[in-house]
Amino acid sequence: MLTLSEPTLLRSQNLIDGQWRDAGLRARLAVTDPATAEAFANVADSDAGDARLAADAAAASFPAWSRRPARERAQLLKRWHALILDHQEDLARIISTEQGKPLKEARGEVQYGASYVEWFAEEATRICGDIVAEAVPGRKLLVLKEPVGVVAAITPWNFPLAMIARKIAPALAAGCTVVAKPAEDTPLTALALAWLAQQAGVPAGVINIVTASREHTPGVVDAWLADSRVRKVTFTGSTPVGKHLARESAATLKKLSLELGGNAPFIVFDDADLDAAVDGLMASKFRNGGQTCVCPNRVYVHDAVHDAFVERLAQRVGALHVGPATEDAAQIGPMINARAVDKIARHVEDAVARGARVVTGGKRVRSADGPHYYAPTVLVDATPAMELSCEETFGPVAPIFRFRDEAEVIRDANDTPFGLAAYFYSSDIRRIWRVAQALETGMVGINEGAIAAEAAPFGGVKESGYGREGSRHGLDDYMHTKYLCQGLLG
Repeated sequence: MLTLSEPTLLRSQNLIDGQWRDAGLRARLAVTDPATAEAFANVADSDAGDARLAADAAAASFPAWSRRPARERAQLLKRWHALILDHQEDLARIISTEQGKPLKEARGEVQYGASYVEWFAEEATRICGDIVAEAVPGRKLLVLKEPVGVVAAITPWNFPLAMIARKIAPALAAGCTVVAKPAEDTPLTALALAWLAQQAGVPAGVINIVTASREHTPGVVDAWLADSRVRKVTFTGSTPVGKHLARESAATLKKLSLELGGNAPFIVFDDADLDAAVDGLMASKFRNGGQTCVCPNRVYVHDAVHDAFVERLAQRVGALHVGPATEDAAQIGPMINARAVDKIARHVEDAVARGARVVTGGKRVRSADGPHYYAPTVLVDATPAMELSCEETFGPVAPIFRFRDEAEVIRDANDTPFGLAAYFYSSDIRRIWRVAQALETGMVGINEGAIAAEAAPFGGVKESGYGREGSRHGLDDYMHTKYLCQGLLG
């Protein structure tokens, strides 16, 4: 049972043009607690008609919002930021209940997501253009930054607050209005954030949230893709879906930010600080039960330190407490649903069948709390022939690959169509610069396992997408550049 200090945070309708309203067809979507596999709430199950109404509202509100002084937009974002922090505990409980992550991690996600709102509130007042040196006498050349227009934000289930905040905050700071569809597994957090934005004074129609089931999601999103008034799509999710969005956006040439699949390598060289490397892998691999796009999927350990590293890692992983978010001691919560657990089990079974050995874990955890638990796992003797080498496991499984030289591990680390994040540990400064430059990823953690920050650009290369979130670069993705040339001044 989800109990909140502020019950009005728990919304069940769409937010369109400042009004909380049911889906046009009156359909409902059950929201399930992954810890128990039982429904505990329901929300509107929307279709293309609801999506078009949301786009109507966002388009109608765009002219006034885009002309609003940047300082006023910033002040509204700061009020929203303060309200998010004021309701941190309730928001964390919503996240934990619908997504499954331990309550301590959910509290951290609230702070992390709020940091983007604060950052872009401050960046809103720093949007600047240029005055270009005149090419010929009597002319002035000016460059302006303007909001792109209506933005469609499509967010994933693994960070239901941070992802919606990371997309909506820069859009509002730039002067854009938003239509958003949160993941069908975790809609309640986005609706709660939208309610807080209302309380902060964000005008009607500036933020519009539409929830939908897997069955109806294509209709909602396709309505926005076909709408020429929607000038940008920002999406975090799988690469196949990202490619679909790119193809379907071509007809109206929308601007796109795509943060897609990953297959992150984590490399431990023979000169690494092993304790630090184990700490870094624990932080990067097992946060949110391994259900993050930047978590290491392939762990490469030099032959000279392999056994020592595995021994230390196995001790730490074996001690992780698995349980529901309601348990204060829980460090690994349930996976999001049965499909997720099935994929993890399939990857481990395939690896063992191809010669890998389970050091710790390697099995489903049967619990009275529910069926969606998997034991934190360390595998050794992993090879490129295994499914987990080329597919994101998206779970608490750390496969260890043994390597012997730098060129070999760089080749293997880059041998993937993805390029989101990479990590490596070394104490050799010359190697640090060689490896950092050689890795084909958008982000690199050097002797560090936690790399995300609101002031840093988050995004990938290759089939992990394009565009950046966070930092000043993330704000640029919500604006276009206008050039003015004024003559007859001489």
